Amino acid sequence: MKLISITHIPTGGGLVNPAAEVGKISKAANIPFILDSCQSVGQIPIDVNETGCDVLCITGRKYLRGPRGTGLLCVRKGIIESLEPPLLDQHAAELITPTEYKIRPNAKRFEYWEQYCAGKYALSVAIDYALSWGVDSIQERIYGLADLLRSKLSQIDSLQITDEGAEKCGIVTFVSHNIEPSKIKKALAAYKINVSTSKGSGSLVSFNARGITEVVRASVHYFNEESEIEYFVGILKKIVTKKI
Repeated sequence: MKLISITHIPTGGGLVNPAAEVGKISKAANIPFILDSCQSVGQIPIDVNETGCDVLCITGRKYLRGPRGTGLLCVRKGIIESLEPPLLDQHAAELITPTEYKIRPNAKRFEYWEQYCAGKYALSVAIDYALSWGVDSIQERIYGLADLLRSKLSQIDSLQITDEGAEKCGIVTFVSHNIEPSKIKKALAAYKINVSTSKGSGSLVSFNARGITEVVRASVHYFNEESEIEYFVGILKKIVTKKI
């Protein structure tokens, strides 16, 4: 069986992959298309029909701002019965005879009897909250803040912005010629500035091709303010130029 699977927004950079264009290719070739939208849902609008994906997977804890351990799975009806989960219980399937079972005909076949009910309710609230602001407005705000941050970072000579793509999102990544990403993260934490680092298998192919081993990852959201970006860049500049 052939399969097309892409990550909408990779974890190690600001790139937004052209999901809808990939969807057109998969439809023309009659190949199932899985879209990992864990970094994109809550940040940019997504229409499963426009993207053309057959399977859409989402995590709750990132730009949706829901609790860890929650997520969503959307599966197109036309292919769902061809997908059998690796694990089944009495919620996902029914035992018909001692040697036969029947799997649920819908996406609940991927659920289990024991579920994180409180987390699911909290995720629902997070989704409603995002929709109340409007995902289009959220995207505009996030993209604007990210563009501002990249502009400010580009003015620091010892930094290299490592984001790729024609369209870039709210994830901003960079490296310094003077100090390692993990040390930058630790130094920023002393000033109550939270960033993360990306390395390892999550970005291995892209990083290897570009000679990168690790990057600093700063993610902006709609609740951030321009003054916070100014503060962040000011402290960062002192850190990488070893003035603090």
